Amino acid sequence: MANDKKVEQITDMEVDFAQWFTDVCRKAQLIDYSSIKGVFIYRPYGYAIWENIQAVLDKEFKKQGVENVYMPLLIPESLLQKEKDHVEGFAPECAWVTMGGVDKLEEKYAIRPTSETLFCEHFANVLQSHRDLPMKYNQWCSVLRWEKTSRPFLRHREFLWQEGHTIHATAEEAKEFTETMLGVYADFCENVLAMPVTRGQKTEKEKFKGAEATYTIECMMHDRKALQAGTSHYFGDGFAKAFEIEFADKNNQKTNPHETSWGVSTRLIGGIIMTHGDNNGLVLPPKIAPIQAVIIPIAAHKGGVLESADKLLETLTDAGIRVKCDTSDNSAGWKFAEYEMKGVPVRIELGPRDIEAGQCVLVSRVTREKKIVKLDNIVEEINTALSEVHTALFEKALKNREEHTYTATTFEEMKEIAATKTGFVKTMWCGETECEMRVKEEAGMTSRCIPFRQEHLSDVCPICGKPAKHMIYWGVAY
Repeated sequence: MANDKKVEQITDMEVDFAQWFTDVCRKAQLIDYSSIKGVFIYRPYGYAIWENIQAVLDKEFKKQGVENVYMPLLIPESLLQKEKDHVEGFAPECAWVTMGGVDKLEEKYAIRPTSETLFCEHFANVLQSHRDLPMKYNQWCSVLRWEKTSRPFLRHREFLWQEGHTIHATAEEAKEFTETMLGVYADFCENVLAMPVTRGQKTEKEKFKGAEATYTIECMMHDRKALQAGTSHYFGDGFAKAFEIEFADKNNQKTNPHETSWGVSTRLIGGIIMTHGDNNGLVLPPKIAPIQAVIIPIAAHKGGVLESADKLLETLTDAGIRVKCDTSDNSAGWKFAEYEMKGVPVRIELGPRDIEAGQCVLVSRVTREKKIVKLDNIVEEINTALSEVHTALFEKALKNREEHTYTATTFEEMKEIAATKTGFVKTMWCGETECEMRVKEEAGMTSRCIPFRQEHLSDVCPICGKPAKHMIYWGVAY
């Protein structure tokens, strides 16, 4: 019930999901608006989530032999023009620098919307022999795309991301690495963010401009819309030929390497909010929560309470748990609501009677169940509670996806589902772009992916009646 909410400033998601999302972003102090439309300020709590995402992913990238680099912010127009399909895809979103101080520049520079061209220029300069391969690079940076509309985390003009770029001696190696990195993203979403994903390939229409193939992980949000959470692209040797990237193979013959590119962004934070949040605010997966547990001293004015809270804080910190003790003069009820709204996975209540009994009270952000535990076992109990929160979040999100994924074998069924329900619709598909466009125009859904796990639903495409080539997922997406 709305009247039971502890944080009145947050709109119920059932009333207005978009406003609920914005309220959570603002009230949980994740983000703020700047004076430039579509350019946001990442507040400390929001940026800390990104730092934790970055720390986990960076470690996983390095397990794959990836090294971090940093490319320039500006891209000369002449360099951007070298790959025709690529530049056509990004031209409408480019922001340009035309002045240097008071002087007009001889050539204008794009503020990077992505860095394929910069990496390709660098690869062409440093690659000599097959012995140099593979080159596996990644950079953590911001990019700028002049979007017409914006929403916190989901669509920024300037946003934070990582972009990986690799070159390989053979097509087979590059294709394998493309799928390997998609797997890294999928495992991260499920095992760290508690977000179930559907892995698959984008259609020809939806693939990245300049790529031969684009692979994606698609997640379902609480409102049953889809979120593209990460992509990995196989470029073939198209970019290499355009940028004259060559190496001497084992037979000393000049040849072009095969390239990949892959990335995720701060859009993942939007996905976390919309997958796990509730009407009391944010709910954070423990593995990336800036505060995994918060200690709330009860009757802090009484002797020994703050001292015991400090000792507990030290014990949990030494155990590697991200913990905070709130000793402010705000009421306990206010603190409960505040940290619930900020999505802290576990709350620890510690009062005089608890101290006397050698115990404390743990409260799960997901179930809100209270559990009395002995202080002697507190580290083990907290770790167990954090694991239970992750499992509960994943199972809830998986249940939402499974209950709102529908099967259609006729176009009328597809349109009926689209008109009366929200979620994923899986059908067979002939592979023709004309049918894909018709679904968008008449049913209001876009293709999400051709899943790796294929099912045989029928023999024909429900849109045109021709023989089917694939099973495909459709949906309304952010």
